[in-house]
Amino acid sequence: MKTRTRLALLFTLITATILLAFAAVIYYSTQESREREFYALLKKEAITKANLVFNAKVNAQTLQDIYRSNRQVLNEVEVAIYDQEFNLLYHDAVDIDLVKETKPMIDDIYKKGEIKFYQEGWQVVGLRFEFEGQDYIITATSYDQYGYNKLNSLLKTSISVFVISIVFIYIAGVFFSKKAFEPISKMTEKAKNITATNLDLRLPSKDNKDELSELAQTFNAMLDRLEQSFDSQKRFVSNISHELRTPLAAIITELELSLGKERNSEDYKQAIENSLKDAKKIVRLSNSLLDMAKASYDPSEISFKSVRIDEVLLDARQQVQQANPNYKIDIHFENDFENDAQISINGNEYLLKVAFANLFENGCKFSEDHHSKVSIFFKDKSIELTFSDHGIGISEIDLKNIFKPFYRGDNQKFADGNGIGLPLTQKIILLHKGTISVTSKLGEGTDFYVSFPN
Repeated sequence: MKTRTRLALLFTLITATILLAFAAVIYYSTQESREREFYALLKKEAITKANLVFNAKVNAQTLQDIYRSNRQVLNEVEVAIYDQEFNLLYHDAVDIDLVKETKPMIDDIYKKGEIKFYQEGWQVVGLRFEFEGQDYIITATSYDQYGYNKLNSLLKTSISVFVISIVFIYIAGVFFSKKAFEPISKMTEKAKNITATNLDLRLPSKDNKDELSELAQTFNAMLDRLEQSFDSQKRFVSNISHELRTPLAAIITELELSLGKERNSEDYKQAIENSLKDAKKIVRLSNSLLDMAKASYDPSEISFKSVRIDEVLLDARQQVQQANPNYKIDIHFENDFENDAQISINGNEYLLKVAFANLFENGCKFSEDHHSKVSIFFKDKSIELTFSDHGIGISEIDLKNIFKPFYRGDNQKFADGNGIGLPLTQKIILLHKGTISVTSKLGEGTDFYVSFPN
């Protein structure tokens, strides 16, 4: 069952329940009012008949003839008058005697002063009447045919109106639910046309602040992120293909030339060295890509623990200098720390070592003296690191793009690289809730500023 049909049925059910409750209250109130008014009428008729008998001294036969005459046309009130000893003083029709009074009934009326009850559908009222210091008991009964007819008419009308109303309410519910879900239907049809090849399509959205507009805007924002992700993935794959193609082509060329003709040992050694150099480029690229993938994990899937920044820096320096013995790296503490907590952060030791090694390697690689320095400054709530070198520097244009994956600036003429190191470093630092910024001047050097909360 579709949601709009279910909503129409639910709307109809709720409305029907309200209408039914309203009709029940009206019917019950009318029934109570009829009963109350008819009891009042019986009491009034009983007192009137008693006054005719006692005060006006109207002949009993006359009153009985009037009763029998009226009874042929309408449900006339039947009245009976007794004294306290259950002696019948007057009765409209003894032969009919609808109430069939008994001595206990008369005593009950005398005791309570007034009683009301039903007898086979006929309403009966009994009351105590005082005349010239003497108490008498009067009973009056009749069948409220007119009142019951009105109740039946009200019931039939209510049922008819209820059924017709339910039909119209259901039709209206279906119509309005269809109109309400029409934008969703359009959004659904539009969403069916969105595939990986046309992620630029967007759902129709109005400027109002209703829930459907918010849904469309949220979905469009998700499509924006997906489109950017797909575009980034395409560029990523394209860049990887390009980066891998060059060293692989060089290796293949070197090996083909070596096999092409007989060469001396020096030529073979040179070919092997060139191939090994290109193979190392591929290994470095693969390692960088693996580290990039690890840094892109969900933070909940990465193991974090308390690590000392100084120990990670020492491990990173050792790793860089083992690969490049001619690199010089200094670690300088700007101020003293009092305990381990002041120099520790919650992080992943492996990823932090990769980030610091990239910064060390960049500083040494692009400096003629192959020298890099990191200064550590401890604050109350953070640890500040400054990675400095006196190398070739970075131009203002390149500074805006150095954290883009595979971006290579003018410095590629000075040293090889694949454009992954700094974007990877930024990812790792952001993963640890830190910040990284850079300042540089051409020909004077570069400073990277890294801050971690401790």
